[in-house]
Amino acid sequence: MLTPALLGLGLLAGFMIGCVGVGGVILVPVMTLGCGIPIGTAAAAAMMGYIATGASGTLLFGRSGAVDRKLSLALCIGAAPGALVGAWAVQKANPIVVQMLIAALAAGAGLNSLSGGARVRARPFALGATCAGLLGAAVGLISALTGTGGPVILVPLLMWLGVPVLAAVGLAQTIQLPVAGLATAGAYLIGSLDTQIGAQLTVGLVAGSIAGARIAHSVTEKTLHTIAAVILVTTGTIVAIRLVSVNFS
Repeated sequence: MLTPALLGLGLLAGFMIGCVGVGGVILVPVMTLGCGIPIGTAAAAAMMGYIATGASGTLLFGRSGAVDRKLSLALCIGAAPGALVGAWAVQKANPIVVQMLIAALAAGAGLNSLSGGARVRARPFALGATCAGLLGAAVGLISALTGTGGPVILVPLLMWLGVPVLAAVGLAQTIQLPVAGLATAGAYLIGSLDTQIGAQLTVGLVAGSIAGARIAHSVTEKTLHTIAAVILVTTGTIVAIRLVSVNFS
């Protein structure tokens, strides 16, 4: 019974990823609030779905030469332990706190898109290996804990640090692969991974991202960002209102 809903959700999130690079943040709140799936299971399934989108994104940006390989390696090395810890922590964390964090990420990403993106520094910040590793660990932890995609967190931060937008998106795609892979492996070992849900999301995410990437070339960037922003802000607002009404009424 959940198959059409999960495929449709994957298509929508994948479409947004293909168009503007952000969209995975809607997966967990819709699965938990709309489909009644436990938050730990939803986050693990979302991470499984990101393996395919991370692999395709890494291949695409790697071929284009838009990725700083040294910086990417440092981010990925830091992200690996962060993702494993996040996969464990989501099973222990208070679901309300996790969902509020997801709501904040969704609304924040949408508002950032509406405002035209993060304000870029006049001079790029020299991000050394140690700083990159720590940043990667934080991204891996938060991504695995919330089931959101790495680009939602990493792209605005990198742009604020002065990294060009294409390079920032490329780095966010490369970090997605180890984060999603290790978080999925951790969830499998813990026993919280539902491979059927993950497989359905994967199909939708891949198909949606392909369609989104094609349509992105026929629609203005402003229109794409506006649509994505409205969806993200709406998702974050609905999650926050639902949590407040259920837990504080």
